[in-house]
Amino acid sequence: MSLLVHTFIRNADGGLELLEDPPNGEDLAGGERWRTVVWGSQSARLLGARFLPRLADGDLYVEAADVAGFLEECMLLRNESEALVAGVQEPAGPALLDNVESKLDNFITASRRALDVGGGVLIW
Repeated sequence: MSLLVHTFIRNADGGLELLEDPPNGEDLAGGERWRTVVWGSQSARLLGARFLPRLADGDLYVEAADVAGFLEECMLLRNESEALVAGVQEPAGPALLDNVESKLDNFITASRRALDVGGGVLIW
């Protein structure tokens, strides 16, 4: 099973409305194992991640008020992706680095989209 990233808005009743899926797999967020192995890793935490490690315990809902902070976190991890990958308990290498970077790019795109519409980001 794969994790997905979506942008959402809250409707008048407070319910969640997912926006249309982005094209070309830009909604992929890694395999289910990545909740703990990558996003919840000690490596991510040491780099300053505070949103993504929550995936280790369940789905991540980043509400509109927190999206700017989440975007900063994703950009930091993207800039430090080699250090992030070096510390995960997964076979490291160029393929893992490329995969992690592409997922972080998806998070950054979703965050920017959420900022544009006043919405949030869901990773599940």
